[in-house]
Amino acid sequence: MELQRPFLKWAGGKTRLVSAIGAVVPVTARRLVEPFVGSGAVALNLGLPENLLADTNADLIGVYARLRDAPEAFITECSGLFTPEANSAAVYYQRREEFNAAADPARRAALFVYLNRHGYNGLCRYNARGGFNVPFGRYRAPYFPRDELGAFHALLRRSTLVQADFRAVLAQAGPGDFVYCDPPYVPASATANFTAYARTAFGPAEQEALAVCCDAARQRGAIVALSN
Repeated sequence: MELQRPFLKWAGGKTRLVSAIGAVVPVTARRLVEPFVGSGAVALNLGLPENLLADTNADLIGVYARLRDAPEAFITECSGLFTPEANSAAVYYQRREEFNAAADPARRAALFVYLNRHGYNGLCRYNARGGFNVPFGRYRAPYFPRDELGAFHALLRRSTLVQADFRAVLAQAGPGDFVYCDPPYVPASATANFTAYARTAFGPAEQEALAVCCDAARQRGAIVALSN
């Protein structure tokens, strides 16, 4: 099976693990429940009839909602940001500043895609004040993912989007659901910390709470897989 790639670059994306994850999905599963959707690589490739896609990152869910609700306008606006002139540190930091000040959801969503593809290593990171602070990536020619945006729109047509904490999302899982959790990992070192990408830390207490919530979902009849 040829894997579909998501339109967002994402640290810790699961495209390479989709086959292994798919191997544990029961044939009776009707819905994927994903509390940490990230780039959506798992949902995009599992192909279940229904999806509950959630994340605490409001910008990420905002991008998906915009693509779901106005695909043509959104793709057109995003493509207009991908020009040779825009692939410079000066333009990048100007647009990063605009993004951090933006109140219009449509403009903010388009800028997020630009920043994601032009920023360093596809990172999504915020400072203590909630400002996006990923540096310029210095790529030769950032790729505009037009086809990938179209494929993801097809996924969103059979998906419910939620900006919510994993506890609220997992509480909805039960019989017929396949739950996949890919939480921020416990840092391997002091300089390899990916736990604060959504403005709030995900520490040991959250890891323990996640285990409890996953076990509760399993007891209600869901099949649960978790990466950590």
